[in-house]
Amino acid sequence: MIEFLQDFTTRLPVALQWAVVVVLGMIPFVESYSGAALGVVAGLPVYVAVPAAVAGNIVSMLFVVSVAARLRNRVRGNRTETALSPRRAKLRKRFDRYGVAGVALLGPLALPSQITAAATVSFGASRRAVVFWQAVAIVLWGVGFGTLATLGVAVLA
Repeated sequence: MIEFLQDFTTRLPVALQWAVVVVLGMIPFVESYSGAALGVVAGLPVYVAVPAAVAGNIVSMLFVVSVAARLRNRVRGNRTETALSPRRAKLRKRFDRYGVAGVALLGPLALPSQITAAATVSFGASRRAVVFWQAVAIVLWGVGFGTLATLGVAVLA
């Protein structure tokens, strides 16, 4: 199955290979880590798969942060914070405990970066801090899973 996928991938134009992995990186729950791994398994070199998946994930995260910040400013206005839903309260507790960096770096264990980024912005975190730490996390997770996929493909080959 892997050989078929790799053979199919190599027949596609290089630009299309990149584009597919970029799009995979944009999808919540797939993101940079799964996009990079899927790209490597499909036969792309790790130095192509990881940057493409990371780029897609960062683009979608930037879009979500921008929308979340605008929405927060529009909805919140001068009001104080209201009662949170149980799920949001749990996320807020983790945000208060670990900060932007902790939520960004550990968030992919439970939620997509787009959701954690939007949540941290909605809690009042600086957009710059959210974008910086989310980008760091996206790169680290993408490189980590791309490397693991490369090692896994080498073992299977």
